[in-house]
Amino acid sequence: MQLTELLAKLDSLLEPSKFKDYAPNGLQIEGRPVVNKLVTGVTASQELIEVASERGADAILVHHGYFWKGEDARITGIKGKRIKTLLQNDISLLAYHLPLDAHLDLGNNARLGAALGLSSPMQAGEYGLLWHGDWQESSAVDFTKHVSSCLGRQAQLLGRPDKQVGRVAWCTGGAQNWFAEAIALGVDAFITGEVSEQNYHMALECDVAFIAAGHHATERFGVQALGEYLGKALGIEVEFIDIFNPI
Repeated sequence: MQLTELLAKLDSLLEPSKFKDYAPNGLQIEGRPVVNKLVTGVTASQELIEVASERGADAILVHHGYFWKGEDARITGIKGKRIKTLLQNDISLLAYHLPLDAHLDLGNNARLGAALGLSSPMQAGEYGLLWHGDWQESSAVDFTKHVSSCLGRQAQLLGRPDKQVGRVAWCTGGAQNWFAEAIALGVDAFITGEVSEQNYHMALECDVAFIAAGHHATERFGVQALGEYLGKALGIEVEFIDIFNPI
């Protein structure tokens, strides 16, 4: 299909114009005009680009693209090498950040909640990015083991291991600064990808478990679900490539 058609479908589905984001959403690097094979991944790293090129990709769709606010605008170093590889192979780069976090069906938060078996989800916070729902009730340490098993990565628990968890808030990626907002919802536990020093004290003093489950690990689900949807809806070949990242 035409690249322009793919972009129109994504913009209609994810509605990026509704978000004031940290990087441009949509087409970031333009390659060949026809897309027969789309590769999806979490981050547009050099390794993902090279593997996608080997697999015959016409375009790459990621959650973490380029041109973030505050970064050096020059096309040098790591960024220069990545963009050069894309241009040399005529591969387009498409990226959707907050729109992919927020989507009510295909988004990172929606899919993480479903993967963990959290029920009756509701949204709060800016753009509805802070989700909360019900768990079947268990200790914080047992719930952390469940999270680790579902994500294939050892999650880190801060707070009382014996804390009983029945109501959970979550926001994928680097949302550790949203811990106070999660606590205000009256939850027993909060899940995100990364952790900061102050989260330890807040978990103990507020008696709310904090679970750091990995930035990459919590954000694999949305772009994978989006790719599967596009493959079925548009009839193009889509392959998810999971480049390992322990963070």
